[in-house]
Amino acid sequence: MTKTEKPVADPELRRRIRELVAYKGGGYNPDAVEDIIENALKMLTDVRDSGDARVIQTTVRELRYAFRLFAPYNHKRKVTIFGSARTQPTKVEYQQAVEFGRKIAAAGFMVITGAGGGIMHAGHEGAGLENSFGANIRLPWEQSANPLIQDDKKLVTFKYFFTRKLTFVRHSDAIALFPGGFGTMDEGYEALTLMQTGKSQLMPLVLVDRPGGTYWKTWDKHIREHLLRDQLISEDDLNLYKITDNTDEAVKYITRFYRNFHSTRFVRDLFVIRLKHAPSETAVEALNEDFADIVTGPPIKVVEATPEERADDDLPSLARISFGFNRREYGRLRLMIDRLNGL
Repeated sequence: MTKTEKPVADPELRRRIRELVAYKGGGYNPDAVEDIIENALKMLTDVRDSGDARVIQTTVRELRYAFRLFAPYNHKRKVTIFGSARTQPTKVEYQQAVEFGRKIAAAGFMVITGAGGGIMHAGHEGAGLENSFGANIRLPWEQSANPLIQDDKKLVTFKYFFTRKLTFVRHSDAIALFPGGFGTMDEGYEALTLMQTGKSQLMPLVLVDRPGGTYWKTWDKHIREHLLRDQLISEDDLNLYKITDNTDEAVKYITRFYRNFHSTRFVRDLFVIRLKHAPSETAVEALNEDFADIVTGPPIKVVEATPEERADDDLPSLARISFGFNRREYGRLRLMIDRLNGL
């Protein structure tokens, strides 16, 4: 509910919705389901246009199906591979994507691609079907997924790009970008924007060029000479991505990010970083000194799982630190995570 929308108490409607949920047998997240049903009923008076109604209808259907598809694999980290659907198997970039898919799967990660040809097919080829997901999109000229994934249960086909994008971000623990066209650029900028603004978890974003290639170097030059020089981004934002032409280095960049770091969460005004191993008292002192510019309020300290995390059973066994984060300097926060991984 938005801040401008006033709640309308309708106890009878709520009772009937709860009765409907109980009739269905109950299940996960009943409060959220009840709210979705109530908002769906509001469409009867609030959404006149049938096209708008179909957007809402299709969005809920696509996301529900996609989340159900990924749920059995939530315990495994995943890397999304983006790149051109037009890249032929004879190209060096294609072979690199095959190699990267094979190596990242060997490191324990699954692979998600857009399920098309080119780099997407190469990523699946390298990772193997058992380690591959496909998030296809229905297009006027390109309806089918690549032959490796088209008959697999880990394939979902979307009507809308935005539901597909949300699925990529929601289930990715890292992103690898190979040379591509508008779609690749779009996904790359989307990932950077979401991390820069704190709308997604920080994750490794690696841009893989062919050996000696200049595709991403030229892109980086544009970023530095226009966005950075004109102060449209900060220098710390450059920490959100890495460029390499070596697949071993790309895999290492991703796996090292999770050497100690696990995940983050806001609990009220506290920012919590979950870790495999807690930093020493001396290390915490150094963190407070070196990253004082992004700390507002409570300083960095080792803590137990918060009551909210315990109530949600949200990784209470992991070590963690917490502090008051200014919610702006995510490039600096990325450096802090690198420090925690190096302890």
